[in-house]
Amino acid sequence: MDQSHSNTSQSRSADRKTVEKNRRIQMKALYSELNSLLPQTSREPLTLPDQLDEAANYIKKLQVSVEKKRERKRMLIATTAFDRLNSTGSSSMSSSVDVTVPRRLPKIEIEETGSILHIFLVTSLEDKFMFHESIRVVTEELGSEITHAGYSIVDDAVFHTLHCKVEDCDYGARSRISESLKKLVNSVN
Repeated sequence: MDQSHSNTSQSRSADRKTVEKNRRIQMKALYSELNSLLPQTSREPLTLPDQLDEAANYIKKLQVSVEKKRERKRMLIATTAFDRLNSTGSSSMSSSVDVTVPRRLPKIEIEETGSILHIFLVTSLEDKFMFHESIRVVTEELGSEITHAGYSIVDDAVFHTLHCKVEDCDYGARSRISESLKKLVNSVN
């Protein structure tokens, strides 16, 4: 009876060793795959903890790069909206955007999506007050609720975006917002 107990215990020990060996082999393969995805530099092989640190740093750099590209995309979209403001009645959008061309600022465009008005305001750095004034006009004078406000700066142009909620039944408020904001922009030109 002692011999069968001894054999069972040796069998379990061997099974655990095999499982652990397979786990180590699988982890080594995964570490190797992770290391192969990192940009290779001409230096000596790194230890496993150093490889993991390098992978974590690389992922963080990629996240920053993605965020910068998202911001750049947002800027290009805003610039395209600005180009639409400057178009001479042409309904087609330009496929390339040159932000270095001097433009007559400020400009405003208002788009309607259901009960939300999307306001795109482009000003120069000197006309910073217009963003605050636009918010004041929308909230205080016309009683609309702002659901989103933001801005981005490219060279000497500031691209502002405002999204405000207007009651579905109050079509007059939409036209009053549009008229008031256009009047504000035209008073600066």
